[in-house]
Amino acid sequence: MVKFSKELEAQLIPEWKEAFVNYRQLKKHIKRIKLSRVSEQPQAPEETFGRSVFDSLLFITNKLRNSDNNNRQDIIQVRRKTTEECEEVYETELAQLFSEEDEVQVFFAKLDEELNKVNKFYKKQESEFVERGEMLNKQLNILSDLKQVLSDRRRKNPSPKHSNTGIFPHSPGQGSNYSESIGESNDANSEISQMDEVISTLERNGLSFVNSAMRVKSKKGKPQMAMRIDIPATTPTSVTSMLWEDLVNSPMKPGYGEFINKRKIQCAEKVIRSAFVELYKGLGLLKTYSSLNMVAFSKILKKFDKVSCQKASANYLKEVKKSRFISSDKVVRLMDEVESIFTKHFANNDRKKAMKFLRPQQQKGSHMVTFLIGLCTGCSVSLLCVYVILAHLCGIFSPGTEPAYMDAVYPVSSVFALLSLHLFMYGCNLYMWKSTRVNHNFIFEFSPSTALKHRDAFLMCTTLMTTVFGAMVIHLLLRAGGFSPGQVDAIPGILFLFFVGLLICPFDIFYRPTRFCFIRVIRNIACSPFYKVLLVDFFMADQLTSQVPLLRHLGTTGCQIFARVFKSHHPEACHSGRLYVEITYLISFLPYWWRVLQCARRWFDDCDVDHLANMGKYVSAMVAAAARVTYSRQDNHLWFGIVLITSVVATVYQLYWDFVKDWGFFNPNSKNPRLRDDLILKNKSIYYMSTALNVVLRVAWVETIMHLKMGPVQTRLLDFFLASLEVIRRGHWNFYRCFLKFLEELKGLLHLTIANLRCSSLSVFWCCSLIKTGVLSL
Repeated sequence: MVKFSKELEAQLIPEWKEAFVNYRQLKKHIKRIKLSRVSEQPQAPEETFGRSVFDSLLFITNKLRNSDNNNRQDIIQVRRKTTEECEEVYETELAQLFSEEDEVQVFFAKLDEELNKVNKFYKKQESEFVERGEMLNKQLNILSDLKQVLSDRRRKNPSPKHSNTGIFPHSPGQGSNYSESIGESNDANSEISQMDEVISTLERNGLSFVNSAMRVKSKKGKPQMAMRIDIPATTPTSVTSMLWEDLVNSPMKPGYGEFINKRKIQCAEKVIRSAFVELYKGLGLLKTYSSLNMVAFSKILKKFDKVSCQKASANYLKEVKKSRFISSDKVVRLMDEVESIFTKHFANNDRKKAMKFLRPQQQKGSHMVTFLIGLCTGCSVSLLCVYVILAHLCGIFSPGTEPAYMDAVYPVSSVFALLSLHLFMYGCNLYMWKSTRVNHNFIFEFSPSTALKHRDAFLMCTTLMTTVFGAMVIHLLLRAGGFSPGQVDAIPGILFLFFVGLLICPFDIFYRPTRFCFIRVIRNIACSPFYKVLLVDFFMADQLTSQVPLLRHLGTTGCQIFARVFKSHHPEACHSGRLYVEITYLISFLPYWWRVLQCARRWFDDCDVDHLANMGKYVSAMVAAAARVTYSRQDNHLWFGIVLITSVVATVYQLYWDFVKDWGFFNPNSKNPRLRDDLILKNKSIYYMSTALNVVLRVAWVETIMHLKMGPVQTRLLDFFLASLEVIRRGHWNFYRCFLKFLEELKGLLHLTIANLRCSSLSVFWCCSLIKTGVLSL
């Protein structure tokens, strides 16, 4: 049977974690009461029962007395008080002395504190949701009235000329000068009456107009509004006034259509519908919050009764049930109201259809994905074993064939192997984030319906490796079968082009939303600093800094394909010579240069000096990388000293930033030594081991300056092993970095962030314009 503390942690809402009952802390107080009760309990006297005829009578009397004491319900008194801020608080007084009175008083003081915290948070959230509901209802009424005005106007003007137009027609008339003047006067009068209808519609919904009688005329004599909207103080934001002014006073060019049209109405309706769905979800979460806390209070009071051998839970639970978070029915009534409104306005009175929107069923993981992961894993392992055996039998790594074969196969295979390892680490990150209830989709602003799950990442990884190992086996068989090396060596290039084509494929196959999101993020990184830097952008750029070997192999592969297709240079130039050196320098600089530009853009947008300090970290890494590349070509003591100094400075800089800034460790005021206050894992030793592992993996560059004497195959395998260690370090870094970002997002966010509800405080028509420009998304 699962303990309630674990069940509570599994079901609580991460964004409201601090507002839930601290059940573990209350259990610790119960344990202290139990220990103090055991220590103060007198030792049992020597057994003398049965030596006197009055023993039976004495035993029955003691039993009756203890039962009377245990049945008393008034051993505590819970008092409700009102503070100066008009908030209700609860205080418990002990009406009966306990043997462990100090510990009991501390327990009930903590219990009162938790009850007051839950009530305060619930009251705040309830008022916010009610206010949002009122705003949405008001926006819906305005939208309904404007739709009614639009339909009435169409009935009055049923001409085909205006069949698809909105409220304000602006197309000029045709005919003689006399008819034009009459038409213009009629249009002017018609626009005035139409504007009056819109103004009266808005006024019915609580909007009052200042200077509504002021109308100026344009050059053609048509009216133009010059009014300001006065919104009551109960409206939460002054933005709405500007928006409705824009609705009334929006300038339109003659002949370019109407201001209010069917398309804008539909867009506004879509925004409000999404806001109602998110409001309903938030209300459901608040209802879950109430029920979980109620169960927590009842469980902990039962534990107290069991330990203290008293019955104090009945009195306290009475007050808990009378408290705000249990007795208030506003949330339930608001949920019913949202259901009825949604059914009426967005589901054509079809309740079943409405509930599909309000309570969508969770997508269950397909067993087929798990089956395919196992199948591809088995196939990839089998193909790797076949490849190793064939390579040994064919003598492919003999000194005569070794260089040519490695130049043709090693770059492409290393690209896909490192990419598969990165996908595997990302799948592990997704699994751990899900297990620890870190809402990574909220952090990266991914859509939950299209975001990758950990099984999807594992499937992509295993599928990629199965295809690559299969291509390597086919390449080896054809090479051993006597085919010319020029034809056979084209297989790695064809495989590379196939996956590039799959990445940009426009058809909805093989995770198209994820592929297009990846392309969009890479575009933002490559065009830094012209795009605003989002979290997903610099997070992906950090991944690229750990994939410098992959980018080098990618450049070598592209160079070979370009040389063979366009005959611009010899393929050997991609492995040695000036072109190879230029590509190596460029790729070694590029990921760090992108991060430098991103830090500069973030500093320009946020004016935060930390971004400049972060930029210094990447500049130091860029200098160290350049020094190591130069030292690999010029092996002398001068460059050895330069490499050593620059690499040590860059490593110390990076370690400090990893631990202090990215992970939040080494907080001097933390209750956890050399860590931070909020720990996602219970075992602290894991954090210390992670710190040591990060240090070891950060100094793996030492091997690159040692210049060990090995064969070409062993050298390339060692380079691949070091590149794999860096990918593993990055995946390890991702887990802690994402969790710290999640904590930062939640510090100023005790209530659930609902992105679409941002529209509820704005004009529906202004939301349409924001959606078109990409500021808001549905």
